[in-house]
Amino acid sequence: MKLRTPEAFWLLKNGILNSYPSLKKDIQCDIVVIGAGITGSLISHALLKAGYDTVVIDKRDIGTGSTAATTSMLQYEIDTPMVKLSEMIGTEGAILCYKAGIDSLNILSDLVKKENLDAGFETKKSLQIAHSEYVIKDLKREYEFRKKYGLKVEWVTSEDIKRYYKMDSYPGILSENGASIDAFQFTQDLFSKNSQRGLRIYDHTLIKKINFGNPVVIITEEGFKVICKRVIFCTGFETFNMFRKRYANIVSTFACVSEQNFNLYDELKDLLIWDTGTPYIYMRTTDDKRLLVGGEDLPYRNSNIRDKIKNQKARKLLDKTKRLFPSLYFQEDYNWTGAFGTTKDSLPYIGEHPDFKNAVFVLGLGGNGITFSVQGMALVLKILAGEYDPLIYYYRFNR
Repeated sequence: MKLRTPEAFWLLKNGILNSYPSLKKDIQCDIVVIGAGITGSLISHALLKAGYDTVVIDKRDIGTGSTAATTSMLQYEIDTPMVKLSEMIGTEGAILCYKAGIDSLNILSDLVKKENLDAGFETKKSLQIAHSEYVIKDLKREYEFRKKYGLKVEWVTSEDIKRYYKMDSYPGILSENGASIDAFQFTQDLFSKNSQRGLRIYDHTLIKKINFGNPVVIITEEGFKVICKRVIFCTGFETFNMFRKRYANIVSTFACVSEQNFNLYDELKDLLIWDTGTPYIYMRTTDDKRLLVGGEDLPYRNSNIRDKIKNQKARKLLDKTKRLFPSLYFQEDYNWTGAFGTTKDSLPYIGEHPDFKNAVFVLGLGGNGITFSVQGMALVLKILAGEYDPLIYYYRFNR
């Protein structure tokens, strides 16, 4: 499947930073991680650190799938509001999932600092605004619910938003916890560092067949074998072709980015912005002083059709942005489109599946794929050790 258009901003900004060999021999290891995007980089990092002999395999260049297309807005907020999520899985579960998102931002920040990664990581506040007058009441209820359970939120009026951000909008929720990152750069840097520590990485390696036995045997298109104890899938929504049941819907999303040094950078540099619409529009600044805007999602149908309408979608995004910011000067530099998976509750699938022996899945999905993958680092280690974590229950298959 074609996951993105070739003009994804992060690839143009960074280029292909590292190259790895394809697999040309039979090998053995403890664990194989399939998928070398940001999820694979995080999970393989945790495994290597825990002492597992780990191999990473991808059919593409490292980080050039969905990781190259993501807008990398890092929010603890899940696409399903906390109030609604509590109705779906219970208040205790909703609180746990939302607070796990906050913890994952702190974990990622610490990892960037400890590994000295050149990843454009910046902490920000998160502003969710009502997209129309009739949803203000529901958003206020969401604010009160989060505040009741200890989340650091503030209700901000239209006047406050205009004063501080030069933005014409309805009221909203301002959260203390948020961040942004260059996910492609992060993935490249983390893989590079761990390669030097003994992580074996093979790109441009197509898998023909997997025998889920004990041991697991992976056979490549060229006939080479990888024998391992466990296999971990970090392949996003592409994984769903394996399952008999439909676990997620695939959505196309669109994004555009301004030229550097746009005129409202100082007002917006420490802020993530998104609204309550379905789909919602979202925006954030980049570490090289651009404004990145995304949204206009639609059900995935055909990559050729999607690619043809991306310029039209970029214009719609820009029109919406200019209505919010009348004084904004936005000169588009690039636009692109990508695909991602969405679940009914906006939660990921992290855990084992009854149809696949000795396999673990870390499928972030939705607008929180990166923060879910950060949570997956600890959850995978617990699964391998046979330990319990309540998040494994909420992120299970067949829930």
